[in-house]
Amino acid sequence: MPNPHYYGLILAGGRGTRFWPRSRKRFAKQVLNVVGERSLIQATVDRLAPVIAPERLWVLTSHELRDIIVRQLPEIPKEQILAEPMQRNTGPAIGLAAHILHSVDPNAVMGVFPADHVVGKTSAFRAVLRGALRGAGAGHLVVVGIEPRWAETGYGYIEFPKGTQAGAGTAVPVRRFREKPALPVARRYVAAGNFFWNSGMFFWRADVLLDQLRRHLPRTATVLAALPPFRDRRFAAKVKDAFPLCDNISIDFAVMEKSKDVRGIPAPDFGWNDVGSWNAVYELLPRDKSGNALSPDSLCLDAHDNFVDARGKLVALVGVKDLIVVDTPDALLIADRGRAQQVGDVVKALEKQKRDELL
Repeated sequence: MPNPHYYGLILAGGRGTRFWPRSRKRFAKQVLNVVGERSLIQATVDRLAPVIAPERLWVLTSHELRDIIVRQLPEIPKEQILAEPMQRNTGPAIGLAAHILHSVDPNAVMGVFPADHVVGKTSAFRAVLRGALRGAGAGHLVVVGIEPRWAETGYGYIEFPKGTQAGAGTAVPVRRFREKPALPVARRYVAAGNFFWNSGMFFWRADVLLDQLRRHLPRTATVLAALPPFRDRRFAAKVKDAFPLCDNISIDFAVMEKSKDVRGIPAPDFGWNDVGSWNAVYELLPRDKSGNALSPDSLCLDAHDNFVDARGKLVALVGVKDLIVVDTPDALLIADRGRAQQVGDVVKALEKQKRDELL
């Protein structure tokens, strides 16, 4: 039976601009089934359910996405799927959830989970999840570290004590958080062996997190402390007025990098991928003998290492390689796979052109 004091917060407010043209304001990455039949947020709930029951999961998202998330997640009580009044980064969002959960259960232990990750080995993931929750229940701030598979410059790193090995079952002290590094620095981190990627999954008692906010982010803590309990009929109106007054800051900068009691799980391989681009999807999907990951109706002639997502349409590739092709009724993306991270720049360009119908 899941522990009745374990709760989960799923952060689902992002737009997923690097997944344009399929990801839009009203149908963003986390509600897409980019890998498998279930959407990314549905898969998140599925893998958490044996440890954190769906009725104790909460979702923070945007006004544009709330209705579709409610439809996709009928197992989560509708009132626990909340739209933020405005985006203020993860610090205030997580602080708000801690305030809510502490008002519901003073003994609440909460985990924080991005809505858009992929986990290939769910049994290994749940073992890490249980260890992290135990560490949090003991009063620590806990983060999950992912053993780096390459010298990635797009992730922050967690520095563990020298000699730390992946697969430790308990949380160990974190020496320091490191910002996204330049490539030579990332290579040194990987070679050292005690630097792990920051997964963005955090765990703590709700009362411990609120205390940390009072110490390190006092303005936001004061705003949140003035809110009524979640079950109070005034709660929604008060949040709408108060939330914009919070600092715009991530939980990493606000708390994790300042606290003296942060521990980390140097996790074994559980098939983690943050699915940050179309190229990441390509890497996760089965490919033909020429390295192509294709929609069912695609046709390739002397074409290699391409990704095609075009539903209900035949796409023929002739003599090309390393392409991303994503087709929707109103937009077509063609990009070099090696520049998949730059797809978000298309969204920025469309915003400048005020092409709201394509956003």
